[in-house]
Amino acid sequence: MAIDRTIVLGVKGLTCGHCVATVTEELSEVPGVLNTEVILRSGDTSTVTVVTDTGVDDDALRDAITEAGFELVSITRDF
Repeated sequence: MAIDRTIVLGVKGLTCGHCVATVTEELSEVPGVLNTEVILRSGDTSTVTVVTDTGVDDDALRDAITEAGFELVSITRDF
């Protein structure tokens, strides 16, 4: 049985609900991502929490954030 894991991303450049929706959509396309939650901090580094039940490659997360038009500044794994 797979165990849910949490990855916390620091993302710069998010300013509104549309930004949140764009990041959420791009991350949902990364294989293994089950859920995404964003705490928006306009003008600062927003916190994006990703829940996965498989290993997710840092580069895949970075690519999704970049594709959405934002900057990934940190990755913290809670496992």
